[in-house]
Amino acid sequence: MLVEIPDIDVLIGIFIAFIGGLFAIVIYNKVKPLIKSKSEQIRSYTDRLQYYENQLIDMKIRMDSLELDSDVSTLDIPVKLERKSTNPEQEEIVVVEEPQKDRMRNMNFGSATDYVLKLITEKPMTSRDIQITIGRTREHTSRMMKKLFEEGFVERNMKTKPFTYYITDKGKTKLGLVKLTP
Repeated sequence: MLVEIPDIDVLIGIFIAFIGGLFAIVIYNKVKPLIKSKSEQIRSYTDRLQYYENQLIDMKIRMDSLELDSDVSTLDIPVKLERKSTNPEQEEIVVVEEPQKDRMRNMNFGSATDYVLKLITEKPMTSRDIQITIGRTREHTSRMMKKLFEEGFVERNMKTKPFTYYITDKGKTKLGLVKLTP
């Protein structure tokens, strides 16, 4: 049996290709961690941006609810009169304004629905937006929005997740914004 030995040029070419492949693998393994850390940085930046965007949305919702609260009712600031001295001849009365205390409204279901309908009259809102604005639990808000939807006071935009609610003509009639024509 005769075995042919290839030319020396062919052997050198195979050897150089093998060494070049090893060199490429070593360089790739050195560069790979650098590439991975940059993608992790981008992911962390994206997470931070998402977090801050959610914070801004929450603050916007709170500002909207505060503006709506100030439009709906203006509370009188309690005034307290105090005497500065006990001597009746030098009596000087000082007016001291007590700071206004923020408190949660005591809403029954009727006033809560009216409040929510007023909220979504201005612009469509998600259930989460409404929940933050009225300060109730997710379950409470979901039940209320489901009931309003079933009664026909609001409509859902099913194309968005989470659903966006907007007021219907029946809801506007309930608020007294639109008069029903017979």
